Amino acid sequence: MEMRQLGRNGPRVSVLGLGTVKLGRNQGVKFPQGFELPDDTAVLALLSAARALGLNLLDTAPAYGLAETRLGQLLPRLPDYRREDWVLLSKAGEIFVDGESRFDFSAAAIDASVRASLHRLGTPYLDAVLLHSDGIDEAGERFLPAIAALDALKAEGLIRQTGFSGKSIAGGLQMVDCTDIVMVTYNERETEQLPVIEAAAARGRGVLIKKALASGHSSDPNAALAAVAALRGVSSVVVGTISPAHLRANAAACAAS
Repeated sequence: MEMRQLGRNGPRVSVLGLGTVKLGRNQGVKFPQGFELPDDTAVLALLSAARALGLNLLDTAPAYGLAETRLGQLLPRLPDYRREDWVLLSKAGEIFVDGESRFDFSAAAIDASVRASLHRLGTPYLDAVLLHSDGIDEAGERFLPAIAALDALKAEGLIRQTGFSGKSIAGGLQMVDCTDIVMVTYNERETEQLPVIEAAAARGRGVLIKKALASGHSSDPNAALAAVAALRGVSSVVVGTISPAHLRANAAACAAS
């Protein structure tokens, strides 16, 4: 699988990243069909398939239910597991409780969230932590205390890169100058955040794409993935799945970019 630099000083990551929301949460998601959470055997098969394909980027979050805990328990069970073979990216600012998202971007909450993620994932460091936006991005200044908290954790060596997973052009453009990575929505239906991708590329920031398949509503998934992976500046396209067959198809589509 093609490997790309995640920002100016970041690790090399696979052009396809694996989103893990489906490993830990099936409530309040926007996929066209419902699904049962996979059992441990199925998760291990998925992670093994990812490793065999050369995929190294795993995207998770506290808001993904049990995903962080399951990754922390199951990754070490893979044959020949080494922490340094994986790029673990998590988020902070959002949790999912009693069927709804709750947000807290205070410095204390961000610090506590990251430390809890480290514990659940069973790792001494995270390769990146992104703020998980609540969609009110336009006044980017409200996120600055949270960014400062991430910077302090980075200085402490607990995280290696900071980032912002946003939902607007204005928010993304402001955060490009404050973080190492931006994560943006881009697909055949939603192309509005292209200026954020372009600004990040111009500044040497890492760019992660979410919802490249429009949360399962893409009319041509292979073409959609190839098109997004080919965008200048994109480091990795993060796609969630619990099917090794789908993972292989997604990897082949990204290879065609």
